[in-house]
Amino acid sequence: MALRGRVKNGVVVLDPSNVLPEGVEVLVEILPTEGAEPLLDEHGQTLGQKLMKYAGRAVGLPEDAAKQHDHYLYGTPKQ
Repeated sequence: MALRGRVKNGVVVLDPSNVLPEGVEVLVEILPTEGAEPLLDEHGQTLGQKLMKYAGRAVGLPEDAAKQHDHYLYGTPKQ
């Protein structure tokens, strides 16, 4: 079930047509604001653009390093 509402004075207020039982557990998901601009640094770049300079730089890694990173970092079983 998905319900809509807005934050007012720091509290999530559901639209009036939505009534939930007292004590029910809910999960709040923040929706992107329409027309929201990406965060840019002082040079007009996003974080993703800045990180692209490191793409393809790693050498000597196993071929499945991306897929099995938990195995190589933490020793979990390979998936």
